[in-house]
Amino acid sequence: ELKFDGYRCMAGIEASSDAPLAQQLQNTGRRVRLLTKAGNECTSWYPEIVRDLELLPGGPHVIDGEACVLRPDGTSDFNLLQTRARRRKLYAGAAPVTLCCFDLLVCNGKVTMHLPLTRRKELLRELIGLVDDPKPALLFVKDLDANADVFHAMLGAGLQIEGVVAKRKASTYQPGVRSSDWVKIKRPGWQEGREWRS
Repeated sequence: ELKFDGYRCMAGIEASSDAPLAQQLQNTGRRVRLLTKAGNECTSWYPEIVRDLELLPGGPHVIDGEACVLRPDGTSDFNLLQTRARRRKLYAGAAPVTLCCFDLLVCNGKVTMHLPLTRRKELLRELIGLVDDPKPALLFVKDLDANADVFHAMLGAGLQIEGVVAKRKASTYQPGVRSSDWVKIKRPGWQEGREWRS
């Protein structure tokens, strides 16, 4: 998977109610909770992400992802995200933030962490695909071919990417565990939270 450079963000979405959708949307933020990697509440920081998560039917769901500001080419800009996150809210002229969703821990109230990665990704893709928003704030993180040439081609095209994460297809989700099933491969010369330095 492409490694997005942003803030890790866990999204919890409560089960949807039987009330009409318009009525549910008036209760903004009541269904969704966003937490940072350290467990701090960040729901109010990213209302555009909350808006789209509230559109997800069913639930409860728990999604793991990275909050990012995306450039037009789909790569992430950490500096713009940091500028936005410092103010901890949406403000006039702020760069929009996208939740780059890469894993699904709970789907419709059922824990999925024991399922193979490929199955969790299928469920996540289907779930994210249910959001109908002309300016979506949720991005499903697709798989890349396990081929070094793909990575080198992205670098050769001048894309400013942090790197990739190689994940075993059959791997389970192991909270808080550094596992050899998931390996971060950084771009040579990349500095954490900064653009590539030659």
